[in-house]
This record gives sequence, C-alpha cells and structure tokens, in this order.
Amino acid sequence: MDARTARLALLPVSGLWSGAMEVRRQAYQRGWLKSAALPLPSVAIGNLTVGGSGKTPVAIWVARHYVARGLIPGILLRGYGGDEALVHQESVPEARVVVDPDRLAGGVAAAASGADVLVLDDAYQRLDVRRDLNIAVVSAETTRAVRWALPAGPWREGLSALARADVVIVTRKRATADAAAMLAAELTDWVPGPVAIAHLGLRRLTGLVSGTCHDVSTLAGKRVVAASGIADPDAFVAQIKATGAQVQVATWRDHHEYQATDVAWLAHAARRADFVAVTQKDAVKLRDRWPAMAPEPLVAVLDLEWESGGPALAAALDAVVTTAPRV
Repeated sequence: MDARTARLALLPVSGLWSGAMEVRRQAYQRGWLKSAALPLPSVAIGNLTVGGSGKTPVAIWVARHYVARGLIPGILLRGYGGDEALVHQESVPEARVVVDPDRLAGGVAAAASGADVLVLDDAYQRLDVRRDLNIAVVSAETTRAVRWALPAGPWREGLSALARADVVIVTRKRATADAAAMLAAELTDWVPGPVAIAHLGLRRLTGLVSGTCHDVSTLAGKRVVAASGIADPDAFVAQIKATGAQVQVATWRDHHEYQATDVAWLAHAARRADFVAVTQKDAVKLRDRWPAMAPEPLVAVLDLEWESGGPALAAALDAVVTTAPRV
C-alpha cells in the first residue's frame, strides 16, 4: 500500500477529527466551555499543521523582543519531548521557562517566579485560556502538502481557523521568497490582521561543546553527516546542502531520545567525516553526553530574518504589554 492509498483510507477518521475540532470551537465560542484568564499579558504562538513550521524560533524571537524591552518573559510549554524547553532556556536565559500541560497553572507559576509577560509556545489550539495576542505560524513548505486533516494529512485545522489570528507569520526555510510572498497574499483574505514573512536561514554554526562560532562557509566542499531528530528533517538537510557540503543524512523521529548506541554512532561518524552537523533541538540532548575524545559536532543555528511585516509584529507585541486588559 503506497502512502496516498494509506492516507485515503484514513479520510473518514480525518472527517471525524475536523468535526470534533469544529464542535470544540463552537463550544468555546458560545460559552458552553469556559476560557480562563491568564495572570499576565500573554502572546500565544502556534500553527495549523503538525511540526516543522518554525513556531519555536518565532516564540524565541518574541521572548527576546520582550527581553530587549527590559521585561522578563515567561515561556509556557506543554513539555512534550523535553527538548524544546531546553532550547528555550538556552536561547533566552533571562526567561522563566515553565513546562506544564495546564497553561493556566504554568502562567501562575511564571508570574510567581517574576515573569512580566507570557509567551505560549504551541498554543494556537488552546482555547481554554484567553490570550491578548494570537499568532499563527504558517510554513511556506508544509502548505504545499495535501490539505487534509489529521491523520490523513498534516492539518490540525483548516485555513478558516486563521480568523482567530491577530497576526499571521509565513515562514520559509527552503521555499523561495516568491513562494512565501504568494502564500502571504493568499492568506490576507483569511486574516483580519497583518501577515508577516520570516526567513529561517542557516546563518552560523557553533561547536556543540565549545560554543565556538563558525561561518557556514566552513562546510563548503566538506563531508558532512547531517543528523537530526526533528519534524522536518528535509529542510535541515537542504540548508546543509546549500552550504556546498557533501551530505550524508542520519535521521531519527521527532523528539528522539538518543541512546548510548546513537551517541556512539555519531561519535564514530564525526571521526570518519569532516563534520557532523546537528540541529539546536538535538544539540541540547547530546551536549552533556558527547565523548570528550570525539570531534565535536557543529550546531546549525537558524536566525529569523524579517522579509516583511516585522515592524507590524513588533508594534502588536508592544501593545500587549501597554494596553492588555486584565480580566
């Protein structure tokens, strides 16, 4: 059975999923289910599809924006897999990172630890808590996939769910700028607020253990093992290939928990190849376990660059902490 046939067989279940999501939305909209007020001004960030949209880099950028304003962000996570919490804490050391499936309880804990504003990662579908700004992240890569709901396709909700968004961010990794611009133009019909475009590009590499910075040109012409356990490994591999490297791919499932045999395999690969390159999500799980005698991997650091709409997003974020009503 090929992949398309398998997806077709799942369409009845996808119909049930879509129906359940609509009933749930209506229940909150009509007040049959209650939404709780968070204790601090809040920004929720999430997506319509599963994995790979860039919501975590966007959440990190938002948290850093507030740090630059002299505020302490509380980053709230559901905690699945554990790696994202570590990435947030390393990326925004000033933040209060709270892992709790109960976002209200997480918000209370963040407030108690000194946070001034809440950033909710992967919370677009969390209708049980009210937020002051709702950001939907839409990937220019994943939207080219079949637009079927889970489990037949990758969609949690359809594009009509963007009506709940105050801001939409179109991200691109390997998609072209023109493709992202076309998608942004399409989405303006669904969104009441601004639509921004961000490029998540590989700008630098850092040593896994030493933290030494390397230019991406370091990989040009070199034999590189691109190792990852993330939702969208194809984008990571494409970015490593774009440096001019000769790439061998080693892929595990998203949120993979690296075993001793995996670490040993990677250490062996590091000795045979010129470099092993890993993602930030994988780096936080490998750093403390890396053998001292093996060449250290290089961590691919994605930097977010605004191609359009960045000032509008910044203004919306600033409005949250100056005018957000507390209920």
